[in-house]
Amino acid sequence: MSADSVKPGEPPRPQLHAMLVCDQVLKDEATKNSSLIGVFNRIAAIRFPATHARLTVYVSVIDAQGAYHLRLELVRLDDEMAIGRGDADVTVQDRFLPAEWMFELHSLVFEQPGEYEFRLWVNERFLGSKSLSVVQLAGG
Repeated sequence: MSADSVKPGEPPRPQLHAMLVCDQVLKDEATKNSSLIGVFNRIAAIRFPATHARLTVYVSVIDAQGAYHLRLELVRLDDEMAIGRGDADVTVQDRFLPAEWMFELHSLVFEQPGEYEFRLWVNERFLGSKSLSVVQLAGG
């Protein structure tokens, strides 16, 4: 049995299809389509510590069915310090349809400029990451 194989009784391991950072995600209940508003990978601030009021991490996976525990961490890459974490439990009904997960984050505090990374864990297994640059604007 390989390290990536699924044990009997475990839900299938999802495959990451997309992971994006944006201002917000709007979900049309009639069509079930998601609209990502303001996709970005960089935050600029004049002073530090800097607070970012709101962002959403959008995740799309395929090949998922059953119950999953999700953990999203925000890590500062300079020193691997986790500056934030969120957990959620989700259930996916249909393995043959993409599943979407949205993490809406408020009042994130960045102590310093640098490179950061959102890391997603599903059932305690690393699924993927998305980088985020935090830069200081002139005049700060």
